[in-house]
Amino acid sequence: MCGIAGFSLSEQSRIDPWQATRVLLSSVAERGADAAGAAYEHDGALVVDKQPGGASTFLDVVRVPSSVRELLVHVRDFTKGRPSLMANNHPIRHGQVVGVHNGKISNDDLVFADLGRERFEAGMTVDSEAIFAALDDSGTDRAAGLERLVGSLATGWFDERSPGRVFLARGHGRPLWLARTPQRDAILWASTLEALEVVEDFLELELHKRPVRPGTILEVSGGQVRSTSRFRPDRRAQWLVNPVASPDEKRIALAQLSAAREEQRSADSNSNVA
Repeated sequence: MCGIAGFSLSEQSRIDPWQATRVLLSSVAERGADAAGAAYEHDGALVVDKQPGGASTFLDVVRVPSSVRELLVHVRDFTKGRPSLMANNHPIRHGQVVGVHNGKISNDDLVFADLGRERFEAGMTVDSEAIFAALDDSGTDRAAGLERLVGSLATGWFDERSPGRVFLARGHGRPLWLARTPQRDAILWASTLEALEVVEDFLELELHKRPVRPGTILEVSGGQVRSTSRFRPDRRAQWLVNPVASPDEKRIALAQLSAAREEQRSADSNSNVA
């Protein structure tokens, strides 16, 4: 079990990318404390920032430029692939694809054998890499790539062949919720409805929220869903109902956000008085 989240913002959106990143990380923090990371496009390149440990420690070091429009975050509760090897932690790169995943892929070794590919970095064993290897191989036929996989998944990824886009997909066995602002200038997503409610509170937003249907692929950019397509996911995956792996992580992370918010409000108040 892991937690995934992210956003896509229009140029007109007033949401601060760095603040949104911190809130999204905190909102899913309870879903894993083995590693935390983020990926985004900046100056024409994909940037990946990750470290061992939970969201509460990553909040202190993660930095996101104000120009970032699309971003993915991840917190990890590992099942396969030791977290001490950073390449096993999310976001994961394979070829031109960088992504995050919540779930369990059971045929990852077979996928690599069928594709005739090696692991992208020596020593990698994480099952999630098979998703991004399959997507790297399938190119624009994303359904074909995802249909190679056996297991559960909710996933998001960047593909360097499609700059300015982020892709989301949900199979069976893991949740994924999507939300948009009433102004239609931003889309946010997270593993759970509760996570998006945290986002509403801390970013002081009104969001229209809905679950993503299993078997759905979304192409998102500039705060809009640009296209929707379907794939046939493995239906044998066991459903997990919002399991909590690291409740203290969420408590600590939200306390950090609350303290920062009060400090900012105090500073704004003093500035107004002056």
